Amino acid sequence: MTTPGRIRLFLDSNVLTGGIVSAWGLDKAILSLCAARVCKLVSAEVVRDEVEENLLIHAERLPPKAADQMVDDYRHLIELTHPEIVPYPSQDQVRSCRHLIRHEADVLVLLSAMASKPDWLLTHNTRHFTETVAQRTSLRIASPAEFFRTLSAVLR
Repeated sequence: MTTPGRIRLFLDSNVLTGGIVSAWGLDKAILSLCAARVCKLVSAEVVRDEVEENLLIHAERLPPKAADQMVDDYRHLIELTHPEIVPYPSQDQVRSCRHLIRHEADVLVLLSAMASKPDWLLTHNTRHFTETVAQRTSLRIASPAEFFRTLSAVLR
């Protein structure tokens, strides 16, 4: 599951978007770990599409120069991290695995994470990506704060 020395992090769109649009915070710190290649950024086509849609919505509220900078920052992040991208799951997979998570809109993300076999799936949506979902899928699901608390405990 883990490439020696690099923790594989599957980031949900809320963590990825938060890291791009925030000036600082745990989401930004996660992206920094990936940009420094301490961790491997694992994502999915479905997540990429959600992030790009969210960034366009966010950019509409910014002055043109700031919007351009945000888009440039996103492109630079992709260049630095060389993310592993998981393709969309098939409709058959979606139908057969619908029972794994309560919220239908999250099935594509969950299946993509399962396909990539990350060390961690990081999300702020722990209301849908619950401990029960983690048990059903054998994924280690956590918020960025939980990830950093665990990392801190390991380093002590």
